[in-house]
Amino acid sequence: MNEKQVIALSGQHSQLLIKVGEAPEICYWGKPVSGDVSQFINALSRPVPYGRLDKDVPMTLSPELARGLFSSPGLEGHRDGKDWAPAFAVIDIDQCADNGLALTAEDTVAGLRLVTELNLDQHDVVKVRHTLINTKAGVYQVNRFANTLPLPERANELMTYYGRWVHEFQTVRQALPQGGYQQENRRGRTSHEHYPALVAGTTHFGEQQGEVWGFHFAWSGNHRLRVDVKADGRRFMQAEAIYLPGEIALAEGESLSTPWLYASYSADGLNGMSHHFHQHVRHSILTNEMKAKTRPIHLNTWEGIYFDHDPAYIEQMASQAAEMGVERFIIDDGWFKGRNGDKAALGDWFLDESKYPNGLAPIIEHVNKLGMEFGLWFEPEMINKDSDLYRSHPEWLLAVEGYEQPTGRNQYALDLSNHDAFEFVLARLDHFLSHYNIAYIKWDMNREIVQPGHQGKASGHQQVELYYQLVDKLRAKHPLVEIESCAAGGGRIDFEVLKRTHRFWASDNNDALERQQIQRGMSYFFPPEVMGSHIGASHCHSTRRRHSINFRGLTALFGHMGIELDPVRECDEEKQGFEKYIQLHKSLRELLHTGKTLRLPADDPAHLIHAVVADDQSQAVVMVAQLAMPTNSLSGTLRLVGLNPDANYQISLVDQPNNFFEGIVSCQPAWCYEGIHLSGEWCDSVGLAMPIMDAESAILIKLEQI
Repeated sequence: MNEKQVIALSGQHSQLLIKVGEAPEICYWGKPVSGDVSQFINALSRPVPYGRLDKDVPMTLSPELARGLFSSPGLEGHRDGKDWAPAFAVIDIDQCADNGLALTAEDTVAGLRLVTELNLDQHDVVKVRHTLINTKAGVYQVNRFANTLPLPERANELMTYYGRWVHEFQTVRQALPQGGYQQENRRGRTSHEHYPALVAGTTHFGEQQGEVWGFHFAWSGNHRLRVDVKADGRRFMQAEAIYLPGEIALAEGESLSTPWLYASYSADGLNGMSHHFHQHVRHSILTNEMKAKTRPIHLNTWEGIYFDHDPAYIEQMASQAAEMGVERFIIDDGWFKGRNGDKAALGDWFLDESKYPNGLAPIIEHVNKLGMEFGLWFEPEMINKDSDLYRSHPEWLLAVEGYEQPTGRNQYALDLSNHDAFEFVLARLDHFLSHYNIAYIKWDMNREIVQPGHQGKASGHQQVELYYQLVDKLRAKHPLVEIESCAAGGGRIDFEVLKRTHRFWASDNNDALERQQIQRGMSYFFPPEVMGSHIGASHCHSTRRRHSINFRGLTALFGHMGIELDPVRECDEEKQGFEKYIQLHKSLRELLHTGKTLRLPADDPAHLIHAVVADDQSQAVVMVAQLAMPTNSLSGTLRLVGLNPDANYQISLVDQPNNFFEGIVSCQPAWCYEGIHLSGEWCDSVGLAMPIMDAESAILIKLEQI
């Protein structure tokens, strides 16, 4: 196919122009343009400088060394040392009804076919993936297989992610004048350290301003992300699953698909980008059943009792949880045979009858009679060597024979490629969901994967695919059971997991100060209703800090709320505080879980300001968190964006620290005492005088259209 044509894919706020000839190239990705786009492409034809190849080389959706594109290739592989530099030529273009393209290309010499799927949805989110088919005799060994999207030359700054356990979703900025950026994750899961997402943008892009291109790679295993600046100034982003040596070998007729790469362009900064991703998640990933159901308030027993399980005491916990307004009660780790600490019993998914002599049924019935759903913790992919399962089946370990791999949290992983191990885990999960009224699973994964081997060969990629299959099969048997993805907190959070689950545990850290940044980082790609956010005890178990119920309560408000503690041992004042914020969340959660999330600018870097505005702009809530001591004696002005500029709003202070009005100031701004009426235009352009607050405290403001 040598004749070139231009195909436009248009969203509400963005557009892709794809020039398809022998190979497909995205020539433009930005604001929508009008007119005959086929005539515009000549405006983008590139000159050919001396000292290089004698013709222009396109930046295709799968860059090829064979075409002289001296960049990271989209595909690297070989057939016993041959067919290692393919050049694909488009042979078919299928314009799909869902504003998408399916492009089929072939290299008849190498015996390979490449199918590229590209879609731009109504929420301005791009999806792209490739499928490679081996079309001739002989095994084709795939070393790398990547998704590639172009960036314009003005995209010269990056926001990337880093982190660790209890410190996830941290962001950092860097300039991108030359060279490039690369991150690799080889930990076997999505990872705390290198969340598979990044944002490129124009210089000093912010929450409300600048052009940004956001990328999220939907894969729950080893991955590589990179952004390169070529020697000619062109830029591109690439995302791929990392294959371990010898892991992917395609026989004739076999195929391999990349994970989906999701991306979105916004001319309105990070808030605009986030809205695109949030709307995509809400309309294209979350199930109708989940969207129709109010997200229930949780109580999880982990930080309340750890491994100390006493059914009578747990029933007391459930009773007091219900009194505070909890709607779902979850028993965490420690309920199964021999599980008295984290060194033994993983894999032995049978009820510990010494702890539960009357079984689980009486507790579940008690919880249900109190009007709450019941949930149970599992860590299905893991095993301790001190377990009956390992003693019976040491060959079920995910490992390479002859090596002693290090443990993680005193545990190892089960080899899901072993059919018997896979079926055992599925059967045990199915047993509990079939015999008890369990509405919810907290599905944990507390270790990183070292040396993932099946029968001596690498199987890290297969392990992830089989995890997906395990969840899919369980959900097919029990479609009404909801699942939380937890991997020592935020270690397995991505769009591909979200297709199978209902909630993420963002972090094992319930420290409100740390959670402010963790939740902000997560908010760039995920809406609040899928982010588990709990009020912990005043003394944080992860950081040893103490925070007021005000700061803990308001921090947990902007997510899928729960509490993580032992209500029996808490004093009446604390329990009243939990109840207060539970009720506050219930009064606001329809707005929080359907509205538009906005991260607002602050004059003082000691502030973090988070808002949710209703889709019809009729109401909004704003949390101002004071993370540290104010930089100056006055704290500047609060500008509230996203409102209807022509409407008037009643603005009132809903919640504040106990000492807000006395002890730290002579007086606060007048609006804090009596509220105020202001127009949306005023709120955006002028704003409100900020109050003075103590470090590690927060206020909540509500706006209602008059």
